[in-house]
Amino acid sequence: MPQITYYAASTLNGFLASTDDSLDWLLQVPQDDALGAADAFMERVGVLVEGSATYEWMLRENDLLNHPERWQEFYGERPTFVFSSRGLPLVPGADIRLISGEVGRHLAAISEAADDHDIWVVGGGELAGQFVDAGALDEIIVTITPATLAQGKPFLPRALSWRELELMGTRQIGRFAELSYAVRWEGGSDTAETAGPETLPG
Repeated sequence: MPQITYYAASTLNGFLASTDDSLDWLLQVPQDDALGAADAFMERVGVLVEGSATYEWMLRENDLLNHPERWQEFYGERPTFVFSSRGLPLVPGADIRLISGEVGRHLAAISEAADDHDIWVVGGGELAGQFVDAGALDEIIVTITPATLAQGKPFLPRALSWRELELMGTRQIGRFAELSYAVRWEGGSDTAETAGPETLPG
């Protein structure tokens, strides 16, 4: 089975984005070293999974509907599953698959599309939480950014304790700090606990 990894940047105080889905706090930080680390991570990835807010941010930020070639530059030919309860414009030429409902219903299709590579849960935090609810998240990589927000959307709005999270690595990447955690579920270790009840993706 491919490994499912939630890999995203967070403010120092645990926010994934501002309340209006802005990432200005992240994009204003010089990122040369961080971009290299992201490229190395992408070599592992066969499939992207994201929520509608994340997908729409990507469309706006990179003007992808007018410049679809930029999608290929960023993500190549990798299939992308977008959880959404409504129709969304698709980037021409990109393999984007709109799905809805509970994460567990789609795990088999997502895993098959990964073709022995890893699955990247891009965001948002609520969708990553759905993978936690389904007991289907294997790894969390968080890039801590030297910025804080007074309020915003949480990196991962779920309760996980030290029993589920095993620190596997830390490193400095330019101005960022990267933390890697393995997620241990019941049956994987004697001390693991189960996740919370299921809810629908936001």
